[in-house]
Amino acid sequence: MGCYWSECSRNCLSLRTLFPRLQERRRSSVVVSLPGLDVSPGDLFVSNGVADLLNLSNFSDTKKPRWPFSRRSTTKGKRTCSASDIEKYLSTEQIQDWRDTDFQKYKDCSLEEFLRDCDSSQLKSDSDPQDYKRHEAIWELFTSECVYFLDQLMVLKEVFLAMLTNLQMRDCLHDVDSWRLFANLNELCLVSFGFLTSLLRVIKESWEIPVAGGGPNLLKLLTKAFRESICHCLQKYCLNYSAALFYLDSLKNREDFGSYVKWCERNQECRRLQLRDLLVAPLQRLTRYPLLLKNVGKRSRTEEEENALQSVVEQVDTSICDLEGKVKWLDNYQKVKQLRDSLVWLPVWERDKQAFVPENLKHLLKSASLENLISHRSLLHKGKLVLTENGKLQNVYLFLFDEFLLITKIKRNKKKSTGPEQSPHRPPQNQELDQLLKEGCTFTVLDQPVSLDRLQLKNIDQLNAAASGLPQSFIIMHQNRYQQCIAAFILQAPTEAVKRVWKRRLSWHQFILKDGCFNAFSWGTTADICKTKQPSQSIFSAILPQC
Repeated sequence: MGCYWSECSRNCLSLRTLFPRLQERRRSSVVVSLPGLDVSPGDLFVSNGVADLLNLSNFSDTKKPRWPFSRRSTTKGKRTCSASDIEKYLSTEQIQDWRDTDFQKYKDCSLEEFLRDCDSSQLKSDSDPQDYKRHEAIWELFTSECVYFLDQLMVLKEVFLAMLTNLQMRDCLHDVDSWRLFANLNELCLVSFGFLTSLLRVIKESWEIPVAGGGPNLLKLLTKAFRESICHCLQKYCLNYSAALFYLDSLKNREDFGSYVKWCERNQECRRLQLRDLLVAPLQRLTRYPLLLKNVGKRSRTEEEENALQSVVEQVDTSICDLEGKVKWLDNYQKVKQLRDSLVWLPVWERDKQAFVPENLKHLLKSASLENLISHRSLLHKGKLVLTENGKLQNVYLFLFDEFLLITKIKRNKKKSTGPEQSPHRPPQNQELDQLLKEGCTFTVLDQPVSLDRLQLKNIDQLNAAASGLPQSFIIMHQNRYQQCIAAFILQAPTEAVKRVWKRRLSWHQFILKDGCFNAFSWGTTADICKTKQPSQSIFSAILPQC
């Protein structure tokens, strides 16, 4: 027992002597790494006692702070480049020459000149006119791809993207996101270059022009290229195109970015084309592929070859249809996401003045969940109308979703929010809603959502409209399940054309909902879109000029 207590006393003494040393070494046991802080290598391994001696001694550096950590500014070493600095940097830059290739030589070359240059005497226009026209169609596909690659894609890459990268390496325009502007431009250039190289090899082989090595025939090349690379890359770029335009509009007021864009657009390689004109080139190219491939298929030698080319055309058309559905879905998702934060749902005691709810019971009446109500809906139509209420006229904004109609009152806030940038390429209705969101307006829902299967539309003819002083008006009646009218809204449109659009939209979507075609009314499947309209005449025709 005595040995046990003596052993414990020795342990306590040893701990008592080690505790001061442990207290001195505690700073060296943990290494702390914090952003924006400088740490000297030996600072963490100095004990408290030695640190006190150094602070009291004459050898201590008075300029060094007491703590080993010194606050460093996160913006240290960074400076903003002015427009003059950017112009100075760009004046010393040289654009890499990418035109020293066979593609540049053949780009503006006709089929006869190409055959003459390659000494191909076996193919002449008078030998077989049908076969010669087929080769002309293939040559048009090749030369148009050369123009697309050399005069559009490579100009974007070497003039705009490369210069932006060089400026960002010099700490200029470092906050500009190159992906948001140019997306997968490098991938598009690689795919187009590979397609051109393989197509030129196939052309020379099929026309019995000596060429080193072998390669696939034309049908195998077209099938593989459009199935594995071309359509996929162009879809990825096109999905980012609208966002790229919005991002470009948000940067156009900056002086430094404007200097960079003007310098690039003045370059002779742009040939007086602006950045916006070049950004749309891949979309134009995608819509032109079916026309070029159909032109080749019409002049096929055999029916089997024509069917194979037709399958390639259908594959490109399907890709365009899929892209159209994705673009519509993405546009709807962005609109609903912006709108969700701006909708105001009044509780029942504020919406209905006759409803009385004690304060201690109001928490039991939860408001509608915006996340569940509109997040998975499709916004089909929207616009500003005038509502007649209590003998007064007030501006309202209507939102037509796939199952219900929202009638909202516009409330303008003094504090402006950072809404989406407007673009001249967006439809007027989208520009109007974007401007309201940018001004920080909120939309207070009047009454309750009007279900389309409980909605009755009543027209007001010109005679009654003139007598009541409400031109271009119509009535929306909200009925319950017992066919009882529980609300009525007299709406006035600014023009007769706007009134007809609203009546047609409401009637059509009522019919679709009652017919049980809800799942197919909006974007539809790829097969439905392809059957109902030509992809080249769909949404791309509204935003793209004729190719």
